[in-house]
Parts: sequence; structure tokens; C-alpha cells
Amino acid sequence: MIALELIRENPQKISERYKKRGKNIDFTELLELDKQRRELTKTVEEMKAERNKVSSEVPMLKKQGKDVSQVVLKMKELGNKIAEQDKVLNEVSQKINYMLLCLPNLPDEDLASGGKENNVPIKVFGAKPTFKGFTPKNHVDLCKSLGLIDYERGAKLAGNGAWVYTGDGARLEWALLNFFIEEHVNDGYQFMLLPHMLNYECGLGAGQFPKFEDDVYWIDGKGEGNKFLLPTAETALVNYYRGEILKESELPKKFAGFTPCYRREAGSYRAEERGMIRGHQFNKVEMVQYTTKEQSDKAFDELVNKACKLVEKLGLHFQLTKLAAGDCSDSMCRTYDIEIWIPSMQIYKEVSSASNARDYQARRSGMKYRDEKTGKTEFMHTLNASGLATSRVFPALIEQNQNADGSITIPEVLRKYMGGQEKIIPKK
Repeated sequence: MIALELIRENPQKISERYKKRGKNIDFTELLELDKQRRELTKTVEEMKAERNKVSSEVPMLKKQGKDVSQVVLKMKELGNKIAEQDKVLNEVSQKINYMLLCLPNLPDEDLASGGKENNVPIKVFGAKPTFKGFTPKNHVDLCKSLGLIDYERGAKLAGNGAWVYTGDGARLEWALLNFFIEEHVNDGYQFMLLPHMLNYECGLGAGQFPKFEDDVYWIDGKGEGNKFLLPTAETALVNYYRGEILKESELPKKFAGFTPCYRREAGSYRAEERGMIRGHQFNKVEMVQYTTKEQSDKAFDELVNKACKLVEKLGLHFQLTKLAAGDCSDSMCRTYDIEIWIPSMQIYKEVSSASNARDYQARRSGMKYRDEKTGKTEFMHTLNASGLATSRVFPALIEQNQNADGSITIPEVLRKYMGGQEKIIPKK
């Protein structure tokens, strides 16, 4: 969440920042509740001070032989009033907290206004593949002919948006995951295997709840007190230090977590979303960093470069795109997408979103560090990037590396995970 002080000090400026996301937010009710809470807090504190003062005098009055019955009665009435006001104060505080939890993050000042129509590609890597002497196939047909994916039986087992990796397809998927993980570990990221069922507080801390509660799979029932299947490892990793205070010297913390990702919304099954492009379950390695405010921008650049480096090492054509404010997720201040080229679709598809939440998620989860110079506690910054999601890397790899004889050339960096195999050839 964002700091209430920012809204209190300059609501017009904050409102203008939100307009870059295409959101018109009126803070009148929130500020009225904030004023009411401060007045209630002052009243309650004054009443409690009075009660404490008189209560400390009662023993002395008794010692002096004076009748304290009226004083005790008065204090009882005051206690009842305090309880009533405390209840009102708690209700007002809960309303304020809920309103703050529902606000998206503030977009960084340098982002373009509007939605994805204002996204800007800022760098292109490699050239689009050309196929001489043959007509290239799409990844669905290639995966079927090579026996890599069984779409029909995947749908039979789990419905639309599901598939089964088979044979060399399963090995190729596992090779990609192993390659990503090894790269992250070599770069100093701690490898993590995380729970797939998370508590409500994880969704709240990550900024996905309460707004996007309908986008996840709930285990026993929706809402507080219940568990859900994680939509991304980020949801777990950015809650790892929930309610904790770290030493400044411990930062940055760098994690890489592998999990399947479970999403209710899996696209419209248009031609451009066929096969593995969108699904209810897919594999992803996620990078997360916890930093100080001063380390934040450097960490963002590192995550972007790492995600790009992975696709470069696979030898695949892709572009890096800076998202406009309205296309960034609600929890993020800024996002760069790494978008891979799918030849059969003639479009780029996102395989990693590198994002900076700054202190938005840390405020929601109470994650701080102690400044070594001042001794004060400050909220950490959290950042994340896919490193990478395989469900789009896999189709791009298949299509970009296809050959005239229907075979697929395996990228050199993956061959050691596949027993030295250089190609996947059609089944006879």
C-alpha cells in the first residue's frame, strides 16, 4: 500500500499520478475518515489519561479514609465510554486500511500515461529467424509431430488450458528449468522450493488481494482464513520476511524460486493463444530481490539484464519493452517486459516481466530493515522478474529452431541437460 501521509499532504498530486494508470480516484472519503480517526484517537487518549490519573489517586483516597464509591462509579462510566470510542476507532481504522489496501501502487514519474498502446520497445535482440526452402510450422503441429506435447489427453485429464509434456518434450522442459536455475545460482541467487498452497496473508501482502481474489484457485473456500494455489512464486517469495525487521547489512536478499503457477484466467483460446501460450498451469522460475531504497534502481536493472541474458543464451530473437503506467500490474511502480518472437503468430509474447514494487508490498506485510546510521526502521523495497516462464519460451524455441526436415535444433546451452542430444527428430 502507499503511505497515507502522501495522500494527506497532497491529494491532488497523488490523484494526478493515478490518472497515468487511467484511474480517477477521489480521496474525499478517505481523508474524512483519516480526520475522524485522528480526532477519535486524541479523545480516547485524553480519556485514558484521565482514567489513569484518577485510578492512581484512588489508593491514596482510601488510605485517607475517604469515600471513593462515586469516583469508582465515575471511572466505570469513563471506561464504558472508552470501550465505545475504541470500538468506533477500530471500525474507522479498518475502513481506512481496507481503502488503502485497494489502492494500486503509484507509477514512477517517467512512465508514459495510458495502457499497452503506449508501451515502448526500447531494445531488440537478434534478428527474426528466416526459413529458406520450406514453410515453417506452428509449435502445436511441431510438438505433435515430434511427440513433445499431448494436448488432447491433457484436455481429457484437466480440461482446456492443460497439456502433457511427453518424451523429449518433458526432457526439454526440464532442461530449460535446470538451465535457468543453474544460471541464477551461479549469479548468487538462493534457490528456493516453495509451498504451493498459501494463506490469505500472502495474497494480501503481494498486492493481489483483495482486488484479484477471483483470479486464484481456492482450496477450501474463498477469503480470509483460507488457502489458495499460488499464481506465481512471487506471491510466496515477497512474503518471506513478513512481519520481520532485517539488518541493513543483510540486504540485498536475492532469491530464485521454481514452482508451477496456477491461474484461473487462461485466455480466450483465440488462434494466438493456442497450444501452450496461455494455460491454467505452467512452470516458471521467479527471481525476487529485497533491497534498501538506495539499492532499488540498481536491482531493477540487474533483474532486467538477467532475464534478457537467459533468452540471449538460448539464441532466440526477442525485444525489451517499457510498459506504460496503465499496463503495469496494480502492485508495481514500473515494469519492463521481455517479449519473445513467435514466428507462426508474427507477434511478440511476454516471457518475463521485471518489476519494481518499491515499498508497496513491504508496507502491506510489515517488512522493514534497520538503518545502520540512524537506527530507524525503514520499509524494504521488493522487486521481481520471471527467470523465465517456460510456457512461451518452449513454443518460441520450437518454432525459431525448426529445420526443413521437421527436426528441432536444441540450443547448445541445453544439450548437457539432455545427454548431449543436439536435435529432436520426427518419430518414424
